[in-house]
Amino acid sequence: MKTKQLVLTALFIALGVVLPMAFHAIPNGGTLFSPMHIPVLICGLVTGPVTGLIAGAATPLLSSTLTGMPPAPMLPGMVVELSVYGLASGLMMKLMKSNKSFKKIYIALVVAMLCGRIAGGLVNGLILNAGNYTLKMWVTAYFVRGIAGIVTHLLIIPVVVRALQRANLTAV
Repeated sequence: MKTKQLVLTALFIALGVVLPMAFHAIPNGGTLFSPMHIPVLICGLVTGPVTGLIAGAATPLLSSTLTGMPPAPMLPGMVVELSVYGLASGLMMKLMKSNKSFKKIYIALVVAMLCGRIAGGLVNGLILNAGNYTLKMWVTAYFVRGIAGIVTHLLIIPVVVRALQRANLTAV
């Protein structure tokens, strides 16, 4: 692991703790915009799958410990969801052979967002709420209530990643 990867990963973990605090000033801002997801997804896209996975696991754990967000009942699902975000976004960036284009970033981002939501839903459905979690509950929790966050992520993250690439602030 390179020093640049470690420094960027630490920065994204710190942003994942601080950014949600700003969004919680907006009523339901954390739930609506999923601000903790933004730095984790960016981390995977610009530092790679291993560090993305680390950021995805560490960010909600550290945030919950320091700020109480996410609350304990939501923590296991978020750790899995964000870990998969970081891992999948980094893997997709490595697997796609195209140049540093918005298309590559968008494909990696969408695949990671779908994989993370599926993984989080599986944790909720099979472990945390076994037998009481329906497909309707999953769609509502991860897509309907999260539409503002999904749109925000699709608009902001590719622009930020492309800017980091142009500034040579990526580690992959």
